[in-house]
Amino acid sequence: MDFLTKILTEKQHEIESLDPVIETVKKIRPSFYEGVKKDLATIHIIGEIKRASPSKGIINEAVDILEQAKKYEQAGVSAISVLTDPIFFKGHINDLAAVATVVDLPILCKDFIIDERQIIRAKQAGASIVLLIVAAVSQERLNKLYQFATEQGLEVLVEVHDASELQRAQLLGAKIIGVNNRNLKTFQVSIETSIQLKQALGETVFVSESGFKNRQDIKKILPYYQGVLIGETLMTVSDPMKKIKELKGLR
Repeated sequence: MDFLTKILTEKQHEIESLDPVIETVKKIRPSFYEGVKKDLATIHIIGEIKRASPSKGIINEAVDILEQAKKYEQAGVSAISVLTDPIFFKGHINDLAAVATVVDLPILCKDFIIDERQIIRAKQAGASIVLLIVAAVSQERLNKLYQFATEQGLEVLVEVHDASELQRAQLLGAKIIGVNNRNLKTFQVSIETSIQLKQALGETVFVSESGFKNRQDIKKILPYYQGVLIGETLMTVSDPMKKIKELKGLR
């Protein structure tokens, strides 16, 4: 059984008894989409809080997520992604709720969302963006979940990995599309995925996700993407602020 199938099987069980959320004071967060559109001269970084992964195991379980989030914000990221899956990524919805209290940036709930209840919970915890993975649901469910999320006032990062999934995201009318360089079945990573799926820049904001270790990696996708999502690299360096400043720069 591949990683994605394992995760989705577990997710079906999880949504029947979702953990309660520690609701926080609601903040009006800026739009990630509008923030990117107002500054097309630079590459926008989404910094991720990620304790573990199915393929790598523990990445940084002892991390102080509040300090990590504050460092990301101080270093100038455009949004913060928080893994909320408890089984495979050692995250929790209350991680997102806690991060939401200490930063004012857009916050992405990074999870395998297959049900409206997960979207409601993400919003309750303070998320302003939710992730929808094209490979995780049918097109009919994708349409319904996307519409439901936008009706809740949330932005949606629609994630794809190949040409057929990209076409599905575009048919959806997604404003923000993330190209995941990680194959969710094998968890192997290649930045070439983003290069192969490059699109002419237009109204849609394109984000390349995973596999970025240095500025040279980012330069490979600069002509085609306005943003990058970086998790493992920022979670394993001793000075994430210094690393972010190294990675940022003019397009």
